[in-house]
Amino acid sequence: MILAMPKHLMGIAEIAEILGVSRTRVHQLRSEGALPEPYDSLAMGPVWLRADIEKWARETGRIA
Repeated sequence: MILAMPKHLMGIAEIAEILGVSRTRVHQLRSEGALPEPYDSLAMGPVWLRADIEKWARETGRIA
C-alpha cells in the first residue's frame, strides 16, 4: 500500500511541483543553501514543513 505524504509535509517532488521546477533544480537549491533547513530526514529523503517552504517561496518571489 502506498501512502500519500501528509499535507503539512513536503519532499523534493512536492517542492518541485509548487515551484514549477525539476527535482534536480530543488536538489541544486538545497546544495546552494537556498532552501530552509529540512524539518527531518526519512528513508525517502529530507522533508520540510509546507508552511516553511511556502513562506520561503513567497519571500524569495518564487510563488505569489
